[in-house]
Amino acid sequence: MSKTEQVLFLCSGNYYRSRYAEELFNYRAKIEGLAWRAFSRGAAERTSPANVGPMSRFALEALESRAIVPEGMTRDPMMCCLHDFERAQVVIGLMEAEHRPLIERRFPEFASRVKYWHVADIEFIPPPVALAMIDDHVHELTLGLQLQAAR
Repeated sequence: MSKTEQVLFLCSGNYYRSRYAEELFNYRAKIEGLAWRAFSRGAAERTSPANVGPMSRFALEALESRAIVPEGMTRDPMMCCLHDFERAQVVIGLMEAEHRPLIERRFPEFASRVKYWHVADIEFIPPPVALAMIDDHVHELTLGLQLQAAR
């Protein structure tokens, strides 16, 4: 069997957007038979004290509504380190304006590898809208990986 490739999803605190993207991606990759797995981390230096519990209730509710049982539901948020960038073949920051400065400051040697989506945090976009945007992006990503594998 071939080696499993890795996607790293980054948001600020690894609590809401990146966790949702990770779980949704892993669910889709498994169903579609892709040799890819996702993991997620926070680009900030520390988690926010406003984040209560391991994962945002908005992410959990959205996954539940799609009949997805999150594999990492009980894992606490994790901040990224150099090793995370080294092990990932694809790195996606969920919001360029928010995450590019963090990544360029903390991990300048990997900043050019990060691709960005434009999914703002909860203060700027309501969760149903933001999570639907992530759904679309994950769908596009898995389609692209399927096409890449077919070549």
